[in-house]
Amino acid sequence: MTKTLILKYDGSVFRPEEPVDLSPETRVRAVIEPVEGTPGRPGGFLRTTSSLNIDGPPDWSRRLEEYLYGSAEDAA
Repeated sequence: MTKTLILKYDGSVFRPEEPVDLSPETRVRAVIEPVEGTPGRPGGFLRTTSSLNIDGPPDWSRRLEEYLYGSAEDAA
């Protein structure tokens, strides 16, 4: 029996994304072929951005638009 499955690798084991009709402990042969458009790890974006060590003012998140586009006083 040959069946193609989509598996997700969690860093230590492969887990099928759909039910598999096999008995526990059944040995199978796997050929690894990455699926196009595979998303990154959950939280990968936050891990990446926090690792960048970007400097900015302490109120950056609160006044982001002002820092990006200037204040209303600057436009006048």
